[in-house]
Amino acid sequence: MFSKATLKERRQYYREEWSEKDLPDFISKEITKREFGFDHIGNGPNDRYKVFKGKESLRKFLRYKSPFAAYVSVAFYNNPSKRQDWQKAEFIFDVDAKDIPIRTCQCDGVCEVCLGEAKEIVNNLIDTLEDDLGLQNIHLIYSGRGYHIRILDEEVMTEGSELRGELLKYAAGAEVPNTEFSNSNLSNKSFNFEHFSIPIGYPKVFTQRVKYNIQHLVGNEQIDGINKPLMKDIIKYRHLVDEGQWGMFKNNIGPIRYKKLTKAMARTNLETIDAKVSIDLKRILRLPSSLHSKVSMKCVEVKNRETFDPFKEAVPKFVYERN
Repeated sequence: MFSKATLKERRQYYREEWSEKDLPDFISKEITKREFGFDHIGNGPNDRYKVFKGKESLRKFLRYKSPFAAYVSVAFYNNPSKRQDWQKAEFIFDVDAKDIPIRTCQCDGVCEVCLGEAKEIVNNLIDTLEDDLGLQNIHLIYSGRGYHIRILDEEVMTEGSELRGELLKYAAGAEVPNTEFSNSNLSNKSFNFEHFSIPIGYPKVFTQRVKYNIQHLVGNEQIDGINKPLMKDIIKYRHLVDEGQWGMFKNNIGPIRYKKLTKAMARTNLETIDAKVSIDLKRILRLPSSLHSKVSMKCVEVKNRETFDPFKEAVPKFVYERN
């Protein structure tokens, strides 16, 4: 596992294990309107603009070619073979375990620990997308070394990059909340509340994301805006965050340094997600049910995001047959 699949193993997977039944309905339903792309030798998807009439023609192609990687567009086109007459596109959140800026394992690639933390991050994102933003047609895909959240709510799919970017920042907690309020009854005097004192809306989301980051710091991360003394104090006093005593935590850190901390955490939150994927209206992503040959793992739809275990549900049979 986590080693590259050979051509023989790829052939075995697509000829003996791959099934069109594993192709999610949201892919197969309008398969003729999507662009497919393939990487045959491991140098990237240079075989693009493929179109299939249905699942059977896709099955024959995969069986014959046994590609190194298979991709499908998030966009729907009337003419996908030329990527013309764009209709709509899924809204995507891409979390890759190896690119998470704060992870307790600090491994060089991907391991069970950071994959578990990636799952925790996407579960938190989905909760926010559902509870705060009211999105419902959400599918979670294990990509082989991370997760893709694929959103197919019609009101979002027809929107452009600007709105997608704003939704991304909200769900990720990528901006320090503006918590200054004015009171017209008191000569327009303004009051500045801390984000952790507001238990609803975006301040709540931001607080949750910052808490997660603080809880998972090891102490040797290189985070812009957080120097070694500040990092040391964050670790020293983070038990106060665990206990919900944010005010005491801020007082121990100091107000100026706490402001630096929140700005640094907002940037880190955005770095946790591949923002380019979220705003790209013509992106191609790994095809669910395909093989991630770099790590010998299957790209699969997650049916139950609470119990899903990639080491039980996404390992191809040939891995168990290796010497």
